[in-house]
Amino acid sequence: MTPPAPAPARVRIGVLSDTHGLLRPETLRALRGSDHLIHAGDVGDLPSLERLAARAPLTVVRGNVDRGRWAERLPATAEVELGTVWFHVLHALEDLDLDPRAAGFGVVVHGHSHRPSIERRGGVLFLNPGSCGPRRFRLPVTVARVTVQGGRVRARIVPLVVD
Repeated sequence: MTPPAPAPARVRIGVLSDTHGLLRPETLRALRGSDHLIHAGDVGDLPSLERLAARAPLTVVRGNVDRGRWAERLPATAEVELGTVWFHVLHALEDLDLDPRAAGFGVVVHGHSHRPSIERRGGVLFLNPGSCGPRRFRLPVTVARVTVQGGRVRARIVPLVVD
C-alpha cells in the first residue's frame, strides 16, 4: 500500500504598493504571517524597505516616486516563483511590455493607480493591491493577500481601517 501523497505546500504572500514612505502599523498587521512579500513600487524610503525585508523575503520594484541612491538599486520589473506559480511585478501596468501568459507568468502584480483590483485575463491574474500609504482622494487604503497552493492562486483585497 502506497502512502497518500503529501498535500501541496501552501505559500502565503502579502502584496502592497504605493506606501510613499508611510508604512502603517495596520499594514504590518495585515501582512503578518506572510511567507513572502511583494511591493509593487512607490516605496518612498529605505527604512520602509528594511522593515518589510526583516519580516519576510521581499520582492520589490522601483516606482516613479522612488528616487535617490537607495532606489537606483531597485529593478523596474521583477520575477519570482512562489509555490509553483511565476509572478511578474512592475509598478505601472501601462509599462507591461510582454505577453504574461506566453512568458509563463500566472500573476502580474502592479500598483501606481492606487485603485485595488483583481482581474483574470487570458488565464493570468492581474492584481493591484491598491495603496497602503497616504490616502489619495477617496480611494480605500488596502493591501492584498495571495495564497498559492497546488498551482491554484487565490487573491483578496484587504481594506485597512485607518484614522
